[in-house]
Amino acid sequence: MSFFSSLDSNLFLWFILPLLIFISRIFDVSLGTMRIIFVSRGKKLIAPLLGFFEVLIWLIAIGQTMQNLSNIFCYIAYAGGFAMGTFVGILIEEKLAIGILVVRIILVKDECHLKERLAASGYGVTVVDAKGITGEVKLIYTVVRRKDIDNVISIIRHCNSKAFYSIEDARTAKDGVFPLNKPSRLKH
Repeated sequence: MSFFSSLDSNLFLWFILPLLIFISRIFDVSLGTMRIIFVSRGKKLIAPLLGFFEVLIWLIAIGQTMQNLSNIFCYIAYAGGFAMGTFVGILIEEKLAIGILVVRIILVKDECHLKERLAASGYGVTVVDAKGITGEVKLIYTVVRRKDIDNVISIIRHCNSKAFYSIEDARTAKDGVFPLNKPSRLKH
């Protein structure tokens, strides 16, 4: 009987406990990543709630690690969970695609009428005549939901594969023109 209880104790100490610490760290770091994103987006209600659970889980994980300082697997699980939690948090953030982006496009020539193509897909567009180092250019601005960025880039590349564009986060946008439904994919 004592052999099995010793086996169970060793199994818990050297395998199950590090696994629990690893999983806890994945959750708390993923929550931390999401909390930072919601803070940067000004989400005042959800960010503190995520922070509460992030710290609660972290306290449990660090407490167990500190109680088992002689167990190197707890250290490895703690660090590994942090790394994996960072990765998982980024994946979650990509799937949620929260936020609004400003896309700035600089065109020397606009043979395929990029403004019209973006507008036809439901995006608001502003065009400004400007001068670049090589001469006359068009600056095209559009503000899009993050979940729509792949479609916008596809339209830009289809129209002008050499177009220069940059993308920036916009904290807020008011009264813009956004597609009502999921944007239709550009047919090539």
